[in-house]
Amino acid sequence: MKGQRWVYYEDIEPQNMGGGVVRRVLAYSDDLMVVENTFEKGAVGALHSHPHTQITYVKSGSFAFTIDGEDHVVKEGDTLLKTNGVEHGCICLEAGVLLDIFNPYREDFVED
Repeated sequence: MKGQRWVYYEDIEPQNMGGGVVRRVLAYSDDLMVVENTFEKGAVGALHSHPHTQITYVKSGSFAFTIDGEDHVVKEGDTLLKTNGVEHGCICLEAGVLLDIFNPYREDFVED
């Protein structure tokens, strides 16, 4: 729930997004949201854009990312900045987890 101070991982309902991706919405407020995405090898985060600034932290695995037409392979510990409206997407090369931080929060990810 929005504004919840303590968010315990074991209480979060995973959302199967299909295609080998599972999403967990973690803590969030009006201004900020953290989301965990678990990818199987070969899973695709289709190219898209949205009106939110997004920072992605690669918690594990490796991914081929495209941001604004530029391609890079990223791995554990790397971070990526995607500004408002910039097209981006990825292909998972080695199963892993991405932590996404959004400003403002993604209303389309929750039912408040």
